[in-house]
Amino acid sequence: MSTFSKMQKAIYSSSSTRIIGATKAIVGLTLTVRGLEAVAGIGSRCRVFGRTGVVDGEVVGADGSDLCVLPFGTWEGIAVGDPVELIEMDDMIYPDDSWIGSVVDALGRPLSKYARARRPRRKSSFKVQPPGAFERKKVGEKLETQIKCIDVFTPICRGQRMGVFAGSGVGKSTMMAMLARNTDADVIVIGLIGERGREVQQFIHEDLGPEGMARAVVVVSTGDEAPLLRKQAALTTTAIAEYFKSTGKQVLLLLDSVTRFAMAQREIGLARGEPPTLRGYPPSVFSEMPHLLERAGPGREGEGDITALYTVLVDGDDMNEPIADAVRGIVDGHLVLDRRIAEQGRFPAVDLQKSLSRMLPGCHSPEEFEITKAARKALARYADMEDLIRLGAYKAGSDPATDEAIRFFSAASPYLSQSRGDRMPASESFADMYRMILESGIEDPLRAFFEQADRQKQDAAEPGAAA
Repeated sequence: MSTFSKMQKAIYSSSSTRIIGATKAIVGLTLTVRGLEAVAGIGSRCRVFGRTGVVDGEVVGADGSDLCVLPFGTWEGIAVGDPVELIEMDDMIYPDDSWIGSVVDALGRPLSKYARARRPRRKSSFKVQPPGAFERKKVGEKLETQIKCIDVFTPICRGQRMGVFAGSGVGKSTMMAMLARNTDADVIVIGLIGERGREVQQFIHEDLGPEGMARAVVVVSTGDEAPLLRKQAALTTTAIAEYFKSTGKQVLLLLDSVTRFAMAQREIGLARGEPPTLRGYPPSVFSEMPHLLERAGPGREGEGDITALYTVLVDGDDMNEPIADAVRGIVDGHLVLDRRIAEQGRFPAVDLQKSLSRMLPGCHSPEEFEITKAARKALARYADMEDLIRLGAYKAGSDPATDEAIRFFSAASPYLSQSRGDRMPASESFADMYRMILESGIEDPLRAFFEQADRQKQDAAEPGAAA
């Protein structure tokens, strides 16, 4: 054995100095520690040695010589006076390509059987600063989802961040699974935050399926886990996406849901003594959300991009509640799922009048944008007159524009319905939408383009004719 090998073995086998404090008090989720104030800061990890086992925690606050620690679990079995050890360098994960196709928990530990690489290529921190505004590339080209209503009305570009707003049971998870299976991305990173335990395997095996899992990493934290773990799951999901982005891959990040991340942060904030503000949310919730969401988006030169979709579970279908309102102001567009549309049997239940993409009109070609505008105008006209039409108060022939809107809606509404396994290339979606516009009697939105093309042909033919 060489001298270098002996030194390496000695370094790996040596134990670092242990820094030990003591438990001073336990109240609810909060454990107060003394003796570590000189070496531990906010975000430091600790390990508490109780009579029945060990519990890991994180420092979330400080008051003089006392540190406030919250658990990655519960304080069951922990008593006053139990030793508390500072854990160094425990805020890292080590993702690599072998993680693709796997399921991990909030701390990056495997929940499914798969083979990881023996030596990870690089480490990733749970908490990093978002790239600077002038360090990012511009948003990339349009990303085809093969979901008709999204590709036509609310297109998504590479590096864009979209919010998906909906109440419970309206089809968020199914639509997220469709995006994971259909979207053209190198890696899909999915975070299931605060999910029901029984739904996790259903989502993985039925909604996502083998086709989706073949290029996905799934991070799971169920609703019964500690708030610190639910918050950590969102950070872990983003850190994994950042790793694959740094290797030049195009990443699709799906986080379900930001609302449960905010609820976890609310529990953490209230436990460390923050005052409640809007609907009981402490100020830290509204500072943590932008930091999390801004980490997605276009990468630096030479890197890939993170295209992200964040679901927001709105209370009582109120789209103006504090979390929904805050997320809408951060992301680059929003998809609103409407319970009334879902009850009519149209899935995905996207409300096209309330949904928008801030990448329009630039991500559509001029012809595609004209088709989208004409379709939106007809659907908006129908929505204005819908109550009168359903009551029978509108008489056909009274208004030509309304008659055209009725005919268009009757054709477009069933067409936009799409089952979980259906796929439709964007070019076909636009062609079908254009055909329905013409068949409804609506003025041809592409007439100006055809007339311009005819003029260009005539201009090009004139010199030849003169010769």
